[in-house]
Amino acid sequence: MAIDLADQQGLKAVTMRKTAQRLKVEAMSLYNHIANKEALLDAMVEAVVSEVMLPDPNGEWREELRHWAFSMQAVLNRHPWATLLLMERINIGPAMLSQIDAGLGCLVNAGFSLADADQARNALTSHIYGFVLNEQNFPLEPGSYAEAAKTFLPNLPEDTYPYMRALAVEVIEGRFSGLNDFSFGLDLILDGLARKSASLMR
Repeated sequence: MAIDLADQQGLKAVTMRKTAQRLKVEAMSLYNHIANKEALLDAMVEAVVSEVMLPDPNGEWREELRHWAFSMQAVLNRHPWATLLLMERINIGPAMLSQIDAGLGCLVNAGFSLADADQARNALTSHIYGFVLNEQNFPLEPGSYAEAAKTFLPNLPEDTYPYMRALAVEVIEGRFSGLNDFSFGLDLILDGLARKSASLMR
């Protein structure tokens, strides 16, 4: 119920009292199950993480991590409040620990040391979180990029900002949408990891 409340009204709307109301119980009775709001937030994060596909350490590591990344992106877009909570809190619930362990397993089985596997998984996670936050908070709607580019064009004289102007023209003329592509950055990371994995396996 707290997740539904956050999805509908944002994280600030989540209180013990409102959660109890959603459950049709007295607020004090909720404390018999959840110690406080901090514990409630931890439980919410754990529930969201449990929706993410768990990569198979025994599968083809690149495909497993690619599917995992897209699954994580989709889940975080279903719950827009969750990304910052994931970044701000120490999450040690079973779902989170299983996610971390499985991701490490994929990379260790690809030939990475545990330390390098941790670095690689952090790089992937940073891409996911950063992309999602940008996607959710960018001040322009996707369909308005061409009009926005027309507005910005006078501020981009060709002799000062030749590449920015050329890019804006491509957006205006419909040759480029201007939209960020999640898979572009993801595949850059995975390509780099694949090259490193191949060198480790020689």
